[in-house]
Amino acid sequence: MLTKQFGRNGPQVPVIGQGTWYLDRGDRKTAIAALRRGVDAGMTHIDTAEMYGDAELVIADAIAGQRDKIFLVSKVLPNNASRRGTITACERSLKRLKTDRLDCYLLHWRGHYPLAETVAAFDELIAAGKIRSWGVSNFDVDDLDELLDVAGEGKIACNQVLYHLRERAIEHAVIPWCAQHAVAVVAYSPFGHNDFPSPETKGGAALQSIADAHKATVRQVALSFLTRDPAVLAIPKASSGDHAAENAAAGHLRLSDSEIAALDKAFPRGPKPRSLPML
Repeated sequence: MLTKQFGRNGPQVPVIGQGTWYLDRGDRKTAIAALRRGVDAGMTHIDTAEMYGDAELVIADAIAGQRDKIFLVSKVLPNNASRRGTITACERSLKRLKTDRLDCYLLHWRGHYPLAETVAAFDELIAAGKIRSWGVSNFDVDDLDELLDVAGEGKIACNQVLYHLRERAIEHAVIPWCAQHAVAVVAYSPFGHNDFPSPETKGGAALQSIADAHKATVRQVALSFLTRDPAVLAIPKASSGDHAAENAAAGHLRLSDSEIAALDKAFPRGPKPRSLPML
């Protein structure tokens, strides 16, 4: 699978990873099997959060015995993101995940605590060996500018944001900002939220035509399109082992310039919004 550098000084990470939002709401054995199938297929980047219910507990079982090959990410809720609260939340996640460190730890979205407090906690966690890097989620350019002033160049590993075919707002400013500052962009909900284009639509037909040409699936084409930029990775969630394997195969798919242009026309990015979309 194609890999991309995760932040200025980070490791190479698979372009397609595994999201885990709502993972705890289905059958536990099925969820564990799907995660393991994804890891076996090369999707070793697993993303979770303290907000995601029991997802951290499910992941702990799924990665048992193979932690060293996993790039593991979790997130602190804004209400917990004071200096002491961030450290406590991280230690709680580590316990639930049954590991001694996270590969990256994110502020889930902007809250009321000063960014300097959260960054100080991140730095303390790095010094203690409990996290290897840190980043943010749902940050627009003005938030990123403020964070850069606090932390300095090279410290922000990633910005995890909403990005799918029908929601391309981050292409206006967020992706260019992150590319300029060597910050990885991680696309969450890359298939949308229960609104993936149906075959009967113009966009769905364009996806199907390209998928047929590559003997691929429409979801694989969508993932390949979304990760076409050198800065962007994606973390789709899989509900089954077969779905995980399908997602992983997108990491090998390369679209031509004409195919990218066709999808760009079928799913126009639209005007720049006043605020960053998020779920």
